[in-house]
Amino acid sequence: MSSSSSAAVRSGWSVRVRILAAILVVAGLGLAVAGGTAYLVQRDRALHDVDARLATSVESVRFIVTGAQTTNLNEVDALPEASGSTYSSTRAALQAVMARLVPSPNESTLGIIDGVPALIPGTELSFHLEDDAGFILRILDEVAGVNVVRGTAVSELGNLRYIAAPVTVEGSGEVGIFVTAFDLDAELGELTSAFRIYAAVAAAALVAIGLVGWFVAGRLLRPVRQLQTAASRITASDLHERIPVIGRDDISELTRTVNDMLERLDESLTAQRQLLDDVRHELKTPITIVRGHLELLDPRNPDDVASAREIAIDELDRMTGLIDDIESLANAQRGNLQRVPTDAADLTEQFYLKVSALPDHVWILAERAHVVVPVDPARLTQAFIQLANNAAKHSAPGTGIEIGSTEHADAVEFWIRDHGPGIPAEAKARIFERFGRVDSGRGVEGSGLGLPIVDAIARAHGGYVDLVTSPDGSRFGILLPRRVVDVVPAK
Repeated sequence: MSSSSSAAVRSGWSVRVRILAAILVVAGLGLAVAGGTAYLVQRDRALHDVDARLATSVESVRFIVTGAQTTNLNEVDALPEASGSTYSSTRAALQAVMARLVPSPNESTLGIIDGVPALIPGTELSFHLEDDAGFILRILDEVAGVNVVRGTAVSELGNLRYIAAPVTVEGSGEVGIFVTAFDLDAELGELTSAFRIYAAVAAAALVAIGLVGWFVAGRLLRPVRQLQTAASRITASDLHERIPVIGRDDISELTRTVNDMLERLDESLTAQRQLLDDVRHELKTPITIVRGHLELLDPRNPDDVASAREIAIDELDRMTGLIDDIESLANAQRGNLQRVPTDAADLTEQFYLKVSALPDHVWILAERAHVVVPVDPARLTQAFIQLANNAAKHSAPGTGIEIGSTEHADAVEFWIRDHGPGIPAEAKARIFERFGRVDSGRGVEGSGLGLPIVDAIARAHGGYVDLVTSPDGSRFGILLPRRVVDVVPAK
């Protein structure tokens, strides 16, 4: 990755920051919703209590002035004019009311006679309604006749919740109004203070959540950072580093997956390098031969030219065959089989008909397995002919070579047996490697890719190649499962 693209990626928020931001947002919303809901519920309860106390005050005024009482003052919009009252005047009635109704904390009362504040309680008040002329004018404007007025006013004294009730004594020429109000700021002060404390505690909790979240996210993402660090160190020339696996969670599982991927990449890269080294080594000899003959060529000698041409064509044919074998090996390792249900006996007979054309040997068709197997006949024929070619190369002319197929419990084996010198035990594994050859006197040297192609085709079918060898000859068998097996393509 280029430096500019890396800078573009790093310019955004890291995963750790985004996780922490999400945690804080969710926690903040939760605390805000919980605190806000509690505050609103308690505030509504406090306001309802204030309204109830205001209503009780008006009910008390009714009882003091008229002697009448109602069970639900909220359903009464007016106070009736007092007739037959024991009070001689409205002022006397208001004085009795003011004397008997003692304001509670955060409450103030006022008696208005003929539009003028005239009566105040004899107790100490936290605020005085008569000090706000604007509030008095508002009360006078709202009260008409015998209407009881409830409301909330924002005045110089603060936020007031009030109720005003007209008081009139029959025969008196005075018009009185009883006003009582609560300071809502003071009434809600304790609740507001509690909410401020809650907000401070919630903020501290968010800070604590942020610190813990930052630490926990860092620990959880440590394997990811190690993954990034290891990936930045890994190059095409070095894929050996692995990331330490910590714990048994999703991150550790991701780490194992990445390590497995690095393992496969390392093996694939090693195989590619080995292939290039092998191909370079194999092509070096024919190229050297052709170059040497061309350098020694006498262009004026027709025989010399013809000999050099023949040698060059022969070496070029050998290189072409090598390239064809490499392509066949690559195709076999990729799999891509065209499986069809195939009768093993018929396929064995087809093998026999094709290999019997190879000269200088006696081809013998032995037993045949009468079973249907899911195989790719073309690829399997390619593998078997390769085994036949090997057997013919490494067997003395005129000797017999047997072919056949055998049914096993869960597999079918297509086999070929020669009577050559055999393969040393220490070389049995090496002959299935690319360009692996054995110097055992078994005849003409090949490209070293024939048996790896056979092995790749067998593995693509979910099977394998079995080798049994002795000084009297070798037996190669391609064992294939009788049912389809899922196979991971070879590297």
